[in-house]
Amino acid sequence: MSRVVGSGMRLCAAFALACLVAGCTGDTPLLSVEDSGEAAGTTPTITITSSGVSPKVLVVKQGQRALFVNSDSVAHEMASDLHPTHERWPAMNQVGYLAPGQSRETGNLNTVGVISYHDHLDAQNEGLLGSIQVTALD
Repeated sequence: MSRVVGSGMRLCAAFALACLVAGCTGDTPLLSVEDSGEAAGTTPTITITSSGVSPKVLVVKQGQRALFVNSDSVAHEMASDLHPTHERWPAMNQVGYLAPGQSRETGNLNTVGVISYHDHLDAQNEGLLGSIQVTALD
């Protein structure tokens, strides 16, 4: 029971954080498709360092993929919420285990909404919590 409650609270906290970050202006890292180099044909990217993930919220268009780059000196296993089952966003789970220096894309992000994710190996580390906001095609 406490695991279920803890998972639910963690999901609510992650969603609230994503909403808060998405609504902020200022120094909070928020990367939209237009800012990510997508116009130049590159994949929107999330970088993992010892400080955490950046940007914390990545905005992409429906059908795009996101690239995770592990620039940290330790391994990370990026997975969708809910922890530990990771069943909410299967396309996100294609990232999986990343050794230092490795990178991998998500699957196509076809469902409009907010995909919250975490590092399965360090699920309580707030620096490694983030989200991908998938917006509808115009």
